Amino acid sequence: MRRMGLRFEIRPTYVEEDDSGSAGPEEMVLENAKLKASSLSDLEPDALVLGSDTTVALGEQVLSKPTDMEDARCMLQMLSGRTHAVYTAVALFWKLGSLAHVFFECSQVRFLELDDARINQYFQLVDPLDKAGAYGIQVGRELIVESVEGSVENVMGLPIQRLALTMEELGFDFMS
Repeated sequence: MRRMGLRFEIRPTYVEEDDSGSAGPEEMVLENAKLKASSLSDLEPDALVLGSDTTVALGEQVLSKPTDMEDARCMLQMLSGRTHAVYTAVALFWKLGSLAHVFFECSQVRFLELDDARINQYFQLVDPLDKAGAYGIQVGRELIVESVEGSVENVMGLPIQRLALTMEELGFDFMS
């Protein structure tokens, strides 16, 4: 967001997210992003609030944050040599401006074949426990990722290009 020239403040929300994926990965991230943005928008009605949520899905199976290192290892083994989807939803709420706009972006990520040694090497660089699908693309990408189709920023957790376009379409001009 700094690259977009925006001033912002990161504020955590204390909401109970649905990570079950029972309604599908797209709907899950959309609802979680809305929940986060709505929660903060109620506290800051004069602010433009952005809430987002990201998940990894192999088909319709959602891979949320792993519960422990063994779960993380199982997730990477499941993704090994396969293509999966990364969904990020963004909710823009501005209570005083009567704005509630939500969208999602999807990127396809193909993993390399991962053996135990490569997974161990990756885990030396990255803590997988706070990441959907047990990985992040910012560090150690060359160890696990073969290719990305779509927005790399989306895989990181915020589709900046789509966000900039959406904000422009909504009439926000932060570049002037």
